[in-house]
Amino acid sequence: MCASECPQIVIIGIQNEIHTKNYWALMAIFTKGIIFALLLIALRANCAAAEIAPYDLKVFVGRSGAGFQVQVSYLAPVNECEAYAFLTDYEGAKNMPGIRESKVIDRVGNKVQVERIVEERVLFFPINLRSILEFSEVSDRRLDFTQLEGDAKAYKGSWVLEPEKNGTRFKHHATFELETVIPLFLVKHFLENNANKRFELMADRASQHRLEPNSGCKKSNFL
Repeated sequence: MCASECPQIVIIGIQNEIHTKNYWALMAIFTKGIIFALLLIALRANCAAAEIAPYDLKVFVGRSGAGFQVQVSYLAPVNECEAYAFLTDYEGAKNMPGIRESKVIDRVGNKVQVERIVEERVLFFPINLRSILEFSEVSDRRLDFTQLEGDAKAYKGSWVLEPEKNGTRFKHHATFELETVIPLFLVKHFLENNANKRFELMADRASQHRLEPNSGCKKSNFL
């Protein structure tokens, strides 16, 4: 081997060693970064889990065939009688955001027909829905409803009341299908981003609902 080649071999060997050391140093930094990120994600998840949602509110929005389904549960500091009086205050629903009008047009036995007009906006798209809903007062713990006619292709659901130590749990399930040019992924995004706020407000209204003098309910003392 030529003597002039030896320094080159040494230099190449040193460069390779430096590259190898740099590679492992970078890998160590990268690994530490991943571990730190995972710990941060876990910490945020634990913090989020530790935060109790107002009224123990749980909301699920998902697709159901060509439409959507919504499942809700929340606990309000009211008794069963107060909770049922709130749900069956059909005309009082117009005080909720998005509901422009809610009027009882017929009542026969345990069947109540309500004309309702809903106005919403998904980004730049306005949604105006008129419907006639029939509510079936199945019992003092259950209320079913279905759309008899209206702008939606289909809409039905139920409310179920369950007494608990600290109040009454409201459980809601609904399925609906809209006839709209708005892309469904935008509708789903709107529902997911607004459902929690809307039902939290509903739980707040249920907690503060004023009873009619002839309601027959005794005021709860959960608050």
